Amino acid sequence: MDAYDRITRNAAEVVTDEEGRELAASPDGKRAYVGYEPSGVLHVGHMLTANKLIDLQELGFEVVVLLADVHAYLNGKGTFAEIRETATRMQEQFVAYGLEPDSTEFVLGSEFQLDEEYALDLHALELETSLSRAERAMAEIAGDDTATVAHAVYPLMQALDTVYLDVDLAIGGLEQRKVHMLARDTLPGIEADAPTCLHTPLIADLTTGVGKMSSSEGLSISMEDAAADIEEKVGKAYCPPTADPDPTDDGEERENPVLQLFEYHVFPRFETVVVERPDQYGGDLSYESYADLEADLESGALHPADAKGALATSLNELIAPGRERIESERT
Repeated sequence: MDAYDRITRNAAEVVTDEEGRELAASPDGKRAYVGYEPSGVLHVGHMLTANKLIDLQELGFEVVVLLADVHAYLNGKGTFAEIRETATRMQEQFVAYGLEPDSTEFVLGSEFQLDEEYALDLHALELETSLSRAERAMAEIAGDDTATVAHAVYPLMQALDTVYLDVDLAIGGLEQRKVHMLARDTLPGIEADAPTCLHTPLIADLTTGVGKMSSSEGLSISMEDAAADIEEKVGKAYCPPTADPDPTDDGEERENPVLQLFEYHVFPRFETVVVERPDQYGGDLSYESYADLEADLESGALHPADAKGALATSLNELIAPGRERIESERT
C-alpha cells in the first residue's frame, strides 16, 4: 500500500484529492491534527480518527491532538476543572490505544486560545463570516440544542486552531465537513493558509443504525469496557443481513453498525477474522477481507448472530491491551 492509499484508507473524502497526493509525495514532517472535546470516555466511534492518526504516524507525519477544553466549555460540557480532568483521561486512552507518545503532541486549547493575539485573529474571522454561515457549520455538531452565540463562535475557533497549531492536514468525521469548508473559505481572508481536510465516515448508533455513536446518547462501546460488556453491547446491536438497510418508518437513513465496525476497525488491524461456529452449523468461517464477510452476510452464509460474536471477540482483542495498560497505571 503506497502513501496515498494509506492516507485515504477508510476515508470518506479528502479535500482536495490533489492536495492529498501532494502530502503523500512528501509526508515526513507534515503535521496532522484532530480536535476532540473532552466530554467523556473514548468510544470506538472516536477511534476512527485515531486509527487515521496511527496510519499517518507510520508514514512520518507529526500528529497533534487538540484536547479542546475551551470548545467543550462553550458547548456546555462542564466546568474547566471537570473538562480538564476528562482531557487527562482521554490522553491516557489515546496513548494506551496505540498513538506513539514520542511523536504525538497533546495540546489543551486553553494553552493558546485565551491569548490576546488569538482573540484578535478570531475577531478578524468573525468579520469574514456571516452569522448564518457559522450556524450552518455548527448545526451538525450542536445537534438539537438551542443555538447560542457560543455555537456561532465555536466553528471559527476550529478554523483558527489549524493556523495556531500549524497543521497541514485537518482530520475529522463527516460531521466536521462544514466546519472545515468554512476554514478553507475564510482563512485566506485573514492571510492564513487553509489546511487539506480528510473526513472519516461516522459509526452509526449501535442499537438503531441511525445517526452516529455517542457516549451521551444510545449505546456505545467504550475503550475501557470489559470483555463481558463488549459482548453484551454487541449482542444488542442492530445487524440486519445487509450492508444497506431500509430507512426507519420516519424516513431516517440507517447503516449496519456491525458491518461498519468490521470494515473500519477490525479488518484494518487483523489479517484474518475467524467466525467460530459449532460443527453442526457448518464449522468456523475465516475471512481475509471485509468484502467477503459482507457478501456472506448478504447471502445468508453468515448469520448476524455469528457475525456479532466474531465482532465482540475482535473488538475485545483491540481494546484489551489499552484497557489493561490503563488499569495497571491507575493501581
